[in-house]
Amino acid sequence: MYLSGHVGDRMDLRVFLTIGMVATGLFTSLFGVGYWANIHLFSYYLIVQMLAGLFQSTGWPSVVAVVGNWLGKKKRGLIMGIWNSHTSLGNIIGSVTASVLLKYGWGWSLAAPGLGIAFVGMGLFFSLPVSPASVGAVVEDDELLSSKKAREEVVEPLLKTTADDKDAVGFLDAWRIPGVASFALCLFFAKLVAYTFLYWLPFYISHTAIDARYLTNEESGNLSTLFDVGGVVGGILAGHISDSSDARAITAASFMYCAIPALYLYRSYGHISMPINITLMFITGMLVNGPYALITTAVSADLGTHSSLKGNSRALATVTAIIDGTGSIGAAIGPLLTGYISAKSWNAVFNMLMGSALIAGLFLTRLVMAEVAAKIQGSGTQELPRSRCPPQEV
Repeated sequence: MYLSGHVGDRMDLRVFLTIGMVATGLFTSLFGVGYWANIHLFSYYLIVQMLAGLFQSTGWPSVVAVVGNWLGKKKRGLIMGIWNSHTSLGNIIGSVTASVLLKYGWGWSLAAPGLGIAFVGMGLFFSLPVSPASVGAVVEDDELLSSKKAREEVVEPLLKTTADDKDAVGFLDAWRIPGVASFALCLFFAKLVAYTFLYWLPFYISHTAIDARYLTNEESGNLSTLFDVGGVVGGILAGHISDSSDARAITAASFMYCAIPALYLYRSYGHISMPINITLMFITGMLVNGPYALITTAVSADLGTHSSLKGNSRALATVTAIIDGTGSIGAAIGPLLTGYISAKSWNAVFNMLMGSALIAGLFLTRLVMAEVAAKIQGSGTQELPRSRCPPQEV
């Protein structure tokens, strides 16, 4: 992903995203082909999985950069929180698709999504406007205004590549943008928690008696989707709160701290009954995925258009890739550690998750203090003129 962001800011995002989607579909389908071809070589699945991940990493930096190009900063958190619900929707559809197609052979659980993303990628190549300039629109005063050129007939507007006079921001320079390192390290632990749930929650449910009954694999997979449903609500809620308060760091840190007792309650009381399990799972998903969604969307777009860049928009993909790429390292480490720790104790797994949520919040401490100081200073500035007003004469 680090490489993808670097390349994405230096070429046409429409072409870059299309190549990534089609290649992702190809290698995901090849993974499923192993079922019909009766392939049992570990090296085959290892190489195909790595290549699929390599091309899939082109997606997030590209789409955040495109959406960031189109949106001003007004209500960015809420809008991108709603937009980001597609990730949880994709997780839900993926889990349900895999469980439904599994009875026809596990190859279909991979081939069908692979063909789907390749098809969508080709459609996107012919229809995606990567920026307002590509269709003759301009961003002014935080709103999109159509220019005279946009109202006229434009020849191939969606396929036009617009040049930027400014050079793309370098990888190390992007790390130096204030707030990038803090949010990247926060996302490392936030994504560790989120992806541990994504990969291990169905297994955990199937091996934990709920109301003295063990669920089947299909029932566990379907039930685990409620974690992502909570994530949709959490992403929208976090975006709205951060817009209203103008405090991204405070919002993200608050959600991570609140996720700690939610994780404890789910582990301790989720087995009592199905309604309690569903409620606690939904709340946990909301609190875990809320800051994850906020950081990978609105925060990344904010930092990719930071004032220190002096109007240079060719940093969106690089900044997004740094933040989400660092988070992806945590997303790989979390499920890996869970595989070893769960063999000894699920309590230890949840202790690891609660500790990770705490560390994620602590990485934002400096930014939280800066936002609090700004709020205090701002409120003092607003009250000062009123205190100096002379009393009105009657």
